Amino acid sequence: MTTGSNKGSWKKHLLHLSIVLAGTAHAADYEISVVSGGSGPNDHYRTDAIEMAANILMQEADAAGEELNIKVNKRSYADWDSFKQAVTLAAESGSAPDIVVTGHVDIAPWAQSGLIAPVEDYVDMDAWPLNNLYPNLVEISSFNGMIYGIPQDSEARPFFAWKEYLQQIGYDQQAVDSLPDRIESGEYTLYDMLEDAKKAQDEGLVAQGYGFYPRVTNGPDFWQFYTSFGGELQDEETGRLIFDKAAMEKTYQFFVDAVEMGVTRRNHLGTPWDQWYAEVASGKAAFWHGGTWHYSRYTEAEGLDDFFGNVQFGLIPTGDKEVDNHANTLTHPVVYLITEQDNEEQMEVAAKLIKLASEPRINTLHAIKSSHLGISPEQMNIGLYNNDRWAMEATERLLPHATSMPNNADFGAFWNIYWKGLEAAWTGQKTPKQAVIDAETELRGTLGNGVIIL
Repeated sequence: MTTGSNKGSWKKHLLHLSIVLAGTAHAADYEISVVSGGSGPNDHYRTDAIEMAANILMQEADAAGEELNIKVNKRSYADWDSFKQAVTLAAESGSAPDIVVTGHVDIAPWAQSGLIAPVEDYVDMDAWPLNNLYPNLVEISSFNGMIYGIPQDSEARPFFAWKEYLQQIGYDQQAVDSLPDRIESGEYTLYDMLEDAKKAQDEGLVAQGYGFYPRVTNGPDFWQFYTSFGGELQDEETGRLIFDKAAMEKTYQFFVDAVEMGVTRRNHLGTPWDQWYAEVASGKAAFWHGGTWHYSRYTEAEGLDDFFGNVQFGLIPTGDKEVDNHANTLTHPVVYLITEQDNEEQMEVAAKLIKLASEPRINTLHAIKSSHLGISPEQMNIGLYNNDRWAMEATERLLPHATSMPNNADFGAFWNIYWKGLEAAWTGQKTPKQAVIDAETELRGTLGNGVIIL
């Protein structure tokens, strides 16, 4: 990511920043609102960090002999739909929150609509701590060559296996321990997993339909399987989306095969999430996939006392031996965005708070509390982070292989079409081939030249 435009924008705003941070001759008062989506009880630092940053900024002003008062109004939504509706309605009424904490895929449509401003216009990306962020996370937080967001966390979405069942279907300890390496090398495939899932069921270790227990609703996780079968999402040169028919059909066929082998239920989709969490954390499933943040749910709410003694984890395996090794995981970082406001100084204060909230110690509080991963390599040196086994192993094992969904305004439509096809094939309404044909037809009609059909 080049920073030439950032440096120019930074110079334009030095005067405003000097007013905010140093040169104020009278008390400056600001009220900053921050709204977060998809946030459960363990995600409170997404907004609390902004409040912590405000306290630091006010203390810095006090140390410089200035008076700065910042009040932070916080709100979090557990579900994404309610959050996005609230942000959209607030923006339409002219009262958008100053800071929104959302998934990176919202950057493209919100930038095009004028809701958000490039954060690089308000902070120096070449100064600490922003110059220490993982470069790929900065890239994910960008659109049309501009840095719009600052990553609030990172994550990965692992493949999980219950260790005891691996041993009971013939794995010795060395084989159990080496499974992540075999997945990473491409030796162990998704179809190898289905065979093992069938063995676990045949041995009576888990019930029918519990050999492979995927997530129960639509979500980014299912793009990992498309990647496993060699699918790509975006053309690097043109930015256009890619629909790989062969990879898509293999993806749909994989879930059909899982159903036909009896290791995944045909009616699995729609299972209540609370039921799913309880089942995978208590050994009722042999294999499943989820997010790094699931660790806190398993070990706290679900009472899984010895996670590492019971569960093995790694990348999502490559699809089959017929494709090159595409073992992978997906990261879907949540980002801090600043909204367009009439008050330029208000926007600069909001951006300054985001910068402070991104410092390694503050961000590590969120990472450890919520079982997410860090946003900078410097966090590996923070005691709270490097003493946490899950944070360290997940970071080292998963993040180097992580891909992301593209920041493309058309991706929402593409995603919906992909999901409709997968659901139709999974539940037996269509064959995988017919589901792909119908998806292609709909994509051509909806996105036209915005998508490359392979």
